[in-house]
Amino acid sequence: MGSMTQKVFFGFDVGTSSTKAVLIDTNGQLLNTATTEHTVTRGEHGLVEMPMFVWWQEFKDLYRALIGGQDFEVIGIGLSGMGPCVGMTSLEGIPIAPSALYGVDWRATDEIQKLTTRYGEDYLLHTYDSALTSQAGGPKIAWFQQRYTADFERGVRFFMPHSWVIWHLTGEYTLDRHSASQMTPLYRPETGEWDDSMVSEIGGKNLEMPCLGWSNEIAGETRPNPEIPELKGGIPVIFGTIDAWAEQESVGATENHHLFLMYGTTLFLIANTDRRARHLSMWGTAGTRKGTHHLAGGLATSGALTSWLRDLTEATDFAQLIAEAEGTPAGAHGLLALPYFAGERTPIQDADARGTLIGLTLDHTRGHIYRALLESTAFAVRHNIETMEAAGANIQGITCAGGGVKSDFWPQIISDVTGREQVIRKYTIGASLGDAFMVAQTLGVASDINEWNPINHMIHPREVPIYNQLYPDYRQLYVSTKDIQHRLSRLQG
Repeated sequence: MGSMTQKVFFGFDVGTSSTKAVLIDTNGQLLNTATTEHTVTRGEHGLVEMPMFVWWQEFKDLYRALIGGQDFEVIGIGLSGMGPCVGMTSLEGIPIAPSALYGVDWRATDEIQKLTTRYGEDYLLHTYDSALTSQAGGPKIAWFQQRYTADFERGVRFFMPHSWVIWHLTGEYTLDRHSASQMTPLYRPETGEWDDSMVSEIGGKNLEMPCLGWSNEIAGETRPNPEIPELKGGIPVIFGTIDAWAEQESVGATENHHLFLMYGTTLFLIANTDRRARHLSMWGTAGTRKGTHHLAGGLATSGALTSWLRDLTEATDFAQLIAEAEGTPAGAHGLLALPYFAGERTPIQDADARGTLIGLTLDHTRGHIYRALLESTAFAVRHNIETMEAAGANIQGITCAGGGVKSDFWPQIISDVTGREQVIRKYTIGASLGDAFMVAQTLGVASDINEWNPINHMIHPREVPIYNQLYPDYRQLYVSTKDIQHRLSRLQG
């Protein structure tokens, strides 16, 4: 007798530095994973971008890698990706330019200023739950509109990584409401729909907006595609969402008053709130499911700092750097850093902030510098948490995930600096697992993330007095050197 076909869910996530896919069976068991790496382009004037064709090509490659030649029946597909990205195409889906990435892309500073001056910061914050910052998608559409006028006159659409793949799979032009809520000021949180007047002003009358749905709702079904012979028709595909929110789903950090920390190229924070929340320095967003709300923040760099030091000093791998840093004391022997190597997002919202190391002596080693960089991200997390709580978020627990939790070293520093416990679950592979869980839950196959991804262990904060001593210095260091940082930024072009 032949073997029985195994029913599986396929989860797919496009990240900043890599794309990951997972196969999960109907019992929540992780069967296989696949990863492919890519790079982003960092150009002048704050441009951080990626060609859109990469996202669809990587889906085809990873689907083939996990499904090809195997006796699997995919019964649901979930997708996510970095965001909010703005990839502009013709009405036929032909890209007119590389996609602008999320808040690390600062191209639209002039457009942000013009819109803020016109409408007022207070109106924008209270109407759309966020001020206009580099994280907002609307000003980036305005940036494209001013430079690709002829394309906009013929008619355009915009995509994020997950919606781009959904369109290729199903032919449906969609976007989940959470991602839409980060297209400030094009989406009205009060109504859960596009703000037609603002869409017309920013994108013109020929900007076609995607159909909206919640992340766990079905966006469409796959169509047979000659580019992927392994892909069958009729597979349900959910709307999906931005990667950090899918990763939040993967570890069950979705209860009210809970905070999710995503350790990645950038470090992201999502606080779950029981009502709409807003703060001038943070991002108020819709949730992934109807009736849910979030207050979010993000560093511009975190894991990127560790990669920078590894490459700069030609370290063998991260394990070597961690071992060296573990041999140094808390506080890095009087070495303090600001992690603003690519500007900073929340809560200072400063594109021209720059990285800083102060306190260097001839006695400091690579291990000290590595520790100081990690400690700087921990101080930044503390700053973000304090800002969220000032906005009304009542944070009672923290769950974390991402590449940075493969070792407890970095999470332990953050727990020590913030004085808060962190939950680490069995699987920390990220958003692709959350994608698979969401579609399985939507189809009635899964109900509780604890069955799919149980708690593995806790990180408990230790009493480290040096961190409470250094934190005010960390906060003051930016204030004291901000003008110098800005002048140096101008020299860098």
